[in-house]
Amino acid sequence: MSTISNEKYEAVIGLEVHAQLLTNSKAFAAVSPQYGSAPNTNVTPLCLGHPGTLPVLNENLVRFTIKMGLATNCKVAEKSIFARKNYFYPDLPKGYQISQYETPICYDGHIDIELEEYNKTIGITRIHMEEDAGKSIHDQDPYHTLVDLNRAGTPLIEIVSEPDLRTPQEAYEYLKKIRQIVQYLEICDGNMEEGSLRCDANVSIRLRGQKELGTRTELKNMNSFRNVERAITFEIERQIELVEAGGEVVQKTLLWDPNKLETREMRSKEEAHDYRYFPEPDLPPIIIKKETLEDIQAELPELPSVRLERFIKELGLSEDDAFILTETRPLADYFEKCISILDEPKAVSNVILTEVLRILNEKSIDIDEFSITPERLTALISLKQDDKISSSAMQTIFNEMIESSESPLELAEKLNLIQVSDSGFLEEIVDQVIQDNPDEVTRYKEGKKALMGFFIGQVMKESKGKANPKLAKDIVTKKLDDN
Repeated sequence: MSTISNEKYEAVIGLEVHAQLLTNSKAFAAVSPQYGSAPNTNVTPLCLGHPGTLPVLNENLVRFTIKMGLATNCKVAEKSIFARKNYFYPDLPKGYQISQYETPICYDGHIDIELEEYNKTIGITRIHMEEDAGKSIHDQDPYHTLVDLNRAGTPLIEIVSEPDLRTPQEAYEYLKKIRQIVQYLEICDGNMEEGSLRCDANVSIRLRGQKELGTRTELKNMNSFRNVERAITFEIERQIELVEAGGEVVQKTLLWDPNKLETREMRSKEEAHDYRYFPEPDLPPIIIKKETLEDIQAELPELPSVRLERFIKELGLSEDDAFILTETRPLADYFEKCISILDEPKAVSNVILTEVLRILNEKSIDIDEFSITPERLTALISLKQDDKISSSAMQTIFNEMIESSESPLELAEKLNLIQVSDSGFLEEIVDQVIQDNPDEVTRYKEGKKALMGFFIGQVMKESKGKANPKLAKDIVTKKLDDN
């Protein structure tokens, strides 16, 4: 394969992202869209395509879509209509999908992505509402394809980007940003493995400097961020190699094989006219009033980019630390709850970014499942801030808190980790250390000030690690300078 950094060609990439919405019922039927139920149990006559059944619009489908539109700087149409997208497939019992075509509810938006070397604005052509199809299952019966219609009618939004992406890495970061936004809005869980966030990529190549777009192919079946990046990389290289050999790119749909790390042909690429779109006769137009738009705008949370900026400017965090803390809304919420209890942003962020994230990674859990509450974590940090425990003791107590319901102070006392700040007790230890090390005392007085670390180490050793290091240093300094 040719290298992806081929100087002769550039790639033109557009992504179509489908996000399954976290509504309590389906797009047009009063039945749960919950993932993982027994096959064909979350269905109604409408989902099964029975004649005479009529769709009823789920209001939250509209509200959630507008939330995403506002969060991605889109314009919101005052009037939009649903359309029927006609095609025949075993998992589409009606023979059509209710979607939007000519009048998407949100359009002309953009988001910003950040890469190591540069930032870039990616345009969003449209965000429209539609219902999902069912699922064809090919691997459970050697002779038949099985159909599960639980997913039929599940509410989706489709987010269509402008062809502004130029590299697989940009596509990766764009998709990550889309997932971050839908998770912050709490309208989609963003789980690509379960299919609640799905991505198709349109990929073409052209000579650098050329304005006209090349013939594009569509990539499907990419069920992780890495697979999106790998599939686009493979397809760019395939097209370059094909053109360089004198061939032509043919417009078609390709499936990504994550095991073989290659694409295979699925079908020739459809155009809009192949679907015979026409207005959905059973649903009225969606009219968005100004008051409704203002209500939805007021419901929006602080978005990740705004939160990131606030953590840096107002809380004094580094850009890297703020970026990690704002990556998910629950982690950012946990951090904010902590600093509302203990106003020490840097100390709190240090513990979260080291100890808390270590446990989350080790146990493969989310912050929502983490056993230490903000109240208990800040109580632990306060012990360290007040010099009642050492840094190593804090780590020991933290590890105990994972499995224990006892307070940090109770654990510190139980494990005998409370630092001694009794100056009388420490003076006796310091006197003994000075008496036992006359050579070091002489060298210190001759200017070897680095020996201070030696004396502090001896005091910590004699006190079995319980001496308050700051107080111990003050006493050692005073004793040596006075002698």
